[in-house]
Amino acid sequence: MDSIWLEYGWTLLILIGLEGLLSADNALVLAVIAKHLPEDEKKRAINYGIIGAFIFRFGALFAISFIANVWQVQAIGAAYLIYLGVRSLIGRTHDEKESTDDKPAKGKGFWPTVAKIGLADLVFAIDSILAAVALALALPNSPLPNFGGMDGGKFIVVIIAGIAGLVLIKYAATWFVQLLRVRPSLETTAYLIVAWVGIKLAVITLSHKDVGVLDEHFAHSVGWTVTFWAVLLSVAIGGWFWSGRHLRKDENKELYRNSGS
Repeated sequence: MDSIWLEYGWTLLILIGLEGLLSADNALVLAVIAKHLPEDEKKRAINYGIIGAFIFRFGALFAISFIANVWQVQAIGAAYLIYLGVRSLIGRTHDEKESTDDKPAKGKGFWPTVAKIGLADLVFAIDSILAAVALALALPNSPLPNFGGMDGGKFIVVIIAGIAGLVLIKYAATWFVQLLRVRPSLETTAYLIVAWVGIKLAVITLSHKDVGVLDEHFAHSVGWTVTFWAVLLSVAIGGWFWSGRHLRKDENKELYRNSGS
């Protein structure tokens, strides 16, 4: 029995680390979507987003069997993240032109922004719970009664990891807002990451037993998992260095303007 709880504890530590990474993605999306708002509205929108993340993730815990078995839910989440990432990358030039006008850009008000954050929270809740459940289901059954549609011990592991991830969202979102203010070109990197997470959800959908486009075990295979994280980290690191060069160019332009005045 002691060996079972040791295995549970080790899995919990892994899950907390995984939830931290997924929470960083979630927090980055909150920061990017709210980036255009005035400072006071930005803070309110992010706070609403954090509340939404709590609600959706805990709600997803009690709907694990539904989320895991209904592939259409996963497909909608994948499509939304890919759409959000690609549309934002393609439309940035257009939005920048609109921002020069006195009228605010369509769909850029406070409540439309909160709605976008809420939808993103829902999708990331699905991704987070699916990842956590995939690890937890590999654990042996505990002597605890079933809860939330799964073994009680596994449920507790998933919920503790989820709470840890939500705490990280709170602090990471504030940090990302400050980071995007200093390095605004990181927004491109952020949306690339969003689209890549959408592709991850698409792979999960295509691997679903009722879809069968990919092998049922492919989405959680070592090869795909390593590929996913390698690409995500490469995009994040590459975007950081690229934004640093972009930042230096902006600083040089500012110095040139000041020297000429």
